[in-house]
Amino acid sequence: MSDGVEPSTSSSTTKPSQSIFIHTRREPFEHGLLPIPKLIFSDGVTTLAPLKQKLIEKSNSSLRINSSIISEILQISNEHARLLLDTLASVLHLDSDPLVSANPTDADSVGADVNDLILFLYIQSYKRLLPRTHKDSAAVADVWPSTSAFDGYLSALSPLQLVRSNSRRFMPSQADEEAHQLSYLQKHLAHILSLLAEPVEGEGEESLVLTMDRFEHLSFLIQFVEKGSEEIHLCQAAPFFANSDPDMPAVPVPAAQVHEWLLLNIASALEHITEKVATKENGPNTSDQDVAMADACASSAKSPTSARSPSFIEGVSKSSYVKQASDMKGSSVKVLNCHESVIYILAPLRYATIYGCSDATIVLGAVGKAVRVEHCERVHVITVAKRVCIANCRECIFFLGVNQRPLMVGDNHKLQVAPYNTYYSQLEEHMNQVGIDSIINRWDEPLALGVVDHHDSLSHSAGVSDVQAESATRLDPDQFTNFLIPNWFGGESLSSTKDNPFQLPEAYMASQQRHHKNLNEVKELLREAPLEESRKRDLSGALHGYFKEWLYDK
Repeated sequence: MSDGVEPSTSSSTTKPSQSIFIHTRREPFEHGLLPIPKLIFSDGVTTLAPLKQKLIEKSNSSLRINSSIISEILQISNEHARLLLDTLASVLHLDSDPLVSANPTDADSVGADVNDLILFLYIQSYKRLLPRTHKDSAAVADVWPSTSAFDGYLSALSPLQLVRSNSRRFMPSQADEEAHQLSYLQKHLAHILSLLAEPVEGEGEESLVLTMDRFEHLSFLIQFVEKGSEEIHLCQAAPFFANSDPDMPAVPVPAAQVHEWLLLNIASALEHITEKVATKENGPNTSDQDVAMADACASSAKSPTSARSPSFIEGVSKSSYVKQASDMKGSSVKVLNCHESVIYILAPLRYATIYGCSDATIVLGAVGKAVRVEHCERVHVITVAKRVCIANCRECIFFLGVNQRPLMVGDNHKLQVAPYNTYYSQLEEHMNQVGIDSIINRWDEPLALGVVDHHDSLSHSAGVSDVQAESATRLDPDQFTNFLIPNWFGGESLSSTKDNPFQLPEAYMASQQRHHKNLNEVKELLREAPLEESRKRDLSGALHGYFKEWLYDK
C-alpha cells in the first residue's frame, strides 16, 4: 500500500469490547447455498473480480441487475438465474432492500445489487460442517444399509441413524457451526474485502479503500450484537465510521485497516465461543434428547434473548407439541430429531429448518423467508411459506401454500407435493405480517437440481455428480384430506381465518367435498345407531384412535 493510505494503528488494533461480539449471519450459510456447479468459484477473486466488472457494466444507474443479465454473464439458464435472484432475496440482511420488498411479479425488474450478488456468489464456495463420526460405526450399520435400496449408493445421512447414534451428541451445535462460519470468513476476509473495495484514484490497485456504503454490504455476512441486547448497526460498531456525520459523506477507510479490525473481532469471538463450549462441557450433564429451549439457544454463543436466535424444538417423540406466537423467543425455529409425533408451530416466522425427523406431522405457521427440510423420512410437512427447499428426504408429503417453486436438491426419493390443506384462526394475520400472497401457490411446480450437494464435504460414487435430483410427484387427489388444527386456547380476533386461504385445484376440491360428505354420513349413522350413549362414546373413541393411527402411518 502507498504511504497515503497506510492503516492507522490507533483504531484498528484496539482490543475488541468484551460485551460486543461479531457473529455471522446464519441465514446465507443455512438457506442461501445453491448446488449449481457454475455458481461455485473455487478460485475466488480471480474469477469473481472480472465477473463483477462485467456485471457493473451491464447494470443500471443503481448498480442493480436482473435475471437475464445474470444468466448472460454467469452462463446459466434463465431458470437458474431467477432461482439465484429469489434465493438471494430470501437471505438479504435488509428487509427494506427493493428486491426483498418487491412483489413476486416485479422482483426481476427490480433486480439485485451487484455488491450483494458478488458476496452471495463468493460464499457458494463454503462447505458446511458435517456431523461428527459415530465412534462405533457397527452400532448403526443395521439401521441404514451402506447400499441404499433406492439408488445403490451411500446415503449421506438417515434420521433413523441419527436416533440410533444418540444424535445430538454427534450433530454440530450452534456454537460449532458459528465457529466454522467465522473461521471461513477469517480465511477469506481479505478476498471478500478486495471485491468490495475500490482503488484510490491515481494510486492503483494496491491502495484499496472502503467507502461507508461498500462497508455496509458486509452486513450480508456479519453482524455485531451487544451481550443481552439486539444487533448494533455495522457502521456504529466500526470505530472508523461510528461518529460519521449523516449529512456528510464519510471518508473512505483503507481496506487493510478494516481487515485488521475485523480479524481482531473474529479472533475474539472464536475465543469467546471456545470458552463457552468449555464451560458447558465441564458443567452438569444434561440429556441429549431433552434440551430445554433456553439451554439450546444459549449454545449459540449469542444471548437467547436476541430476536435473531432460533428457537429449538428437539427430540419430541410419540407425543403432540404446540407452540404459538406468544411462546416463540425469536423469529426462526429449528425442529430437530422429532419422531412419531404431531408438532404445531403456529406463529409468524422468518426462517424454519426441519432436520432429521421421521414418522411425524409438522405444521408450520407462515414463514416469510425460507423453509429447509433435510434428512427426513415419512414426514408430513404442512406450511405456508415464501420458499421451500427439500434436501435428502424420503417418502415425505408436503402440503404447501408457497409463493416460489419448491426446490428439490440432493438424494430425495418418493416425495409427494399437495396443495395446502389446513388453517388456524390467526393464519391470515400471520401471512400478512411476513408478506405471503395467498393468490400465488406454486406447490405443483417443483424445481430439481443436482443429486450432489457441493457444499457438503462427503464423497460420492463416480458419475453421480451429473445426476439430476429426483423431483416430487403430485399427491393423488383421492388421498387428499383436510388437516384439522384444534383451537386449544379459544378466543378469535375480528379477522380470524375461517377457512383455507389458498384456493384448491378442482380435483382436490372435489376430493375434499367427497370426504366431507362421507364424514357426515358416518356421523349420522353413529347418531342413529341403536346403542346406549356409553357405547356410542366408546365407538367414537375407537374411531378416533384408528384415525390417529392412520394419520401417523400416512
